[in-house]
Amino acid sequence: MKKYEELIEQIRGQIQNEIWQTGEKLPSLRKQAELAGVSLMTVVHAYQVLESQGWIVSRARSGYVVAPKIENTDSTPSNEPVQKTESVDINDFVFEVLQASRTPNITDFGKVYPDPTLYPRQHVNKSLISTARTLSASSAMDNLPPGNLELRQHIAKRYAAQGMTVHPDEIVITTGALEALNLSLQSVTQPGDWVVVESPTFYGALQSLQRLNLRALSIRTHPTEGIDLESLEDALQSHRVKACWLMTNHQNPLGFTLSVEKKKRLMALLAKYDVYLIEDDVYNELYFGSDKPLPAKAFDSHGKALHCSSFSKSLVAGFRIGWVAAGKMAVPIQKLQMMSTLSTSAPIQMTLASYLSTRNYERHLRLLRRTLEQRKFATWQALRNHLPAEVNINCTDGGYFLWLELPRGLDATELYRQALNEAICITPGKMFSAGDFHSHCFRLNVSFELTDSRLNAIKTLGELIRSML
Repeated sequence: MKKYEELIEQIRGQIQNEIWQTGEKLPSLRKQAELAGVSLMTVVHAYQVLESQGWIVSRARSGYVVAPKIENTDSTPSNEPVQKTESVDINDFVFEVLQASRTPNITDFGKVYPDPTLYPRQHVNKSLISTARTLSASSAMDNLPPGNLELRQHIAKRYAAQGMTVHPDEIVITTGALEALNLSLQSVTQPGDWVVVESPTFYGALQSLQRLNLRALSIRTHPTEGIDLESLEDALQSHRVKACWLMTNHQNPLGFTLSVEKKKRLMALLAKYDVYLIEDDVYNELYFGSDKPLPAKAFDSHGKALHCSSFSKSLVAGFRIGWVAAGKMAVPIQKLQMMSTLSTSAPIQMTLASYLSTRNYERHLRLLRRTLEQRKFATWQALRNHLPAEVNINCTDGGYFLWLELPRGLDATELYRQALNEAICITPGKMFSAGDFHSHCFRLNVSFELTDSRLNAIKTLGELIRSML
């Protein structure tokens, strides 16, 4: 059981045993963190789940109190368990929103990458300069697919540190995680096949389905518990699904991490129906606390998981280095890569191999995680203070996104357009769905320092939402 789940059980038991009375104020977030010996974000996550279940309610600027009536409610939109989309058409809207985020002097909460000032540019540039001095005439050929051997060995060692055995020959270096995901999906599907995605899901998955002419089965997904496995099995029974594109750790946009139990059940289910998992795990290093979550691939005993990740979110975005631990699909993926991008930049592969040979990466990751946790908590507090109480803020213990739900009936795309007029960019929920099931939701990137300008932007968002209400 995760720490936040233990805290939920503890507080729920205390309320049931009337240790905490109706209307009584619970310990503050900081006090509860001290009492339980956990991080602030763990307490935020636990309180949020208890609130969504009806055990407690928040009071603006005064904290949380025991709810007057305990009900089992669910903050998940009441969408259908399985949504069928014969033809995905999302790219134009995604392009529009991403272009808008490039407007000069905009306060941008819509970025997909973390604050670039958090990257260790000095150390990485030092490795880049060193690599440039040692480049040989044969470097390009030496780093063709599957990619630089030293880099693949470093990645294999990082799997080994989590108790996973992944041979370097199973790893294919790609131009960012998105290429790894696209090549993996292409290697196990044909146009017209059914592919399972979460609802909501990362918009890049929907763009890939559109490009490859694949059909989507969107499965109901809870903001804290993750994908509904019962609905997933219904979909696997009723359709000839070839692959599932899922995020099991710090999912974008919701932020949840699947429990170990659920990851085991997921892999058993996919083995039963002979379905591949395309596992998008780009945020795996951005956990809070001491325990790095395992990927679902760690529980794959049938060779059905293709694990994709990158250094873009944890080290440096501009280098665009990703990989897939593809097992028996490594060679087919290499062949597809040779027909598209040919290979990933040899100098950049060599630079990362050089950098990973030092201890700088682990030191950087520790600082990065602490900073992201502090900034996420600070922005969450500001949103609680300045947004209407009717807005539900899903805050999880890891990553750097917050998922916000307006009251149903309000349109987050309209909020996005109004915010643009105020030089503020958010990411509307329409980007994360093949249908309109999340049109009342939006995502915020909270990896940036909460400056006065960003705080003022949050206040403006609150005013815009109040006008919509």
